[in-house]
Amino acid sequence: MNNPIKVFIVDDHEIFRNGLKLVFSKNKDIEIVGEAGSGEEFLSVMNGVDFDVVLMDIKMKGINGIETTQKAIELNINIKVLVLSTFGEEEFLHQMINVGAKGFLLKNVDKETLFSAIKLIHINQNYFSPELLPFFTKKFLTPDENEELSLTKREKEILELISKGLSNAEIADKLFISIRTVDTHKNNLIVKTGSKNVVSLLIYAIKNKLITIDG
Repeated sequence: MNNPIKVFIVDDHEIFRNGLKLVFSKNKDIEIVGEAGSGEEFLSVMNGVDFDVVLMDIKMKGINGIETTQKAIELNINIKVLVLSTFGEEEFLHQMINVGAKGFLLKNVDKETLFSAIKLIHINQNYFSPELLPFFTKKFLTPDENEELSLTKREKEILELISKGLSNAEIADKLFISIRTVDTHKNNLIVKTGSKNVVSLLIYAIKNKLITIDG
């Protein structure tokens, strides 16, 4: 049996933290190993706790989730942060991308989606709520000036499948190629577009009309 994914919760609402702990208590694949009510508290204890994924709030008393994430990753580049945000906080999401967050979920998400997102973040993939795509589309609607990018047919196929939320394994199955080949193409796309991660790659692709988003 695989070891459970160890999760640390950072949120300044105790009731919300308690609700998450109750949800996770019924899932044998995920274990809550720590919680903090502020960014300062998390930064002060993070080196003493063994965890795999951090669930990070954005708006908190004291330093916010953006600064907390940035400082945490500066201390440990391998930290994997999944943002839990509320409607109205979309304006901060591009800042969270820039400081290194790997995923974004709205707090009204169902538990199965939350579990799936944590598992993807844990294996170093990205996840963000489909509801946020219209925000990215509007925010980054104007293409880069003089931007010319040549993608191979395979890279375009993989980019399209990434935009649909498929994992590396699912893309490999669909295209009848190895997971390592998918990962290579994905890394090439990130390098070609000058992106920092898959989320910023998708923003670039939307911005430059390399993919289309429904809705």
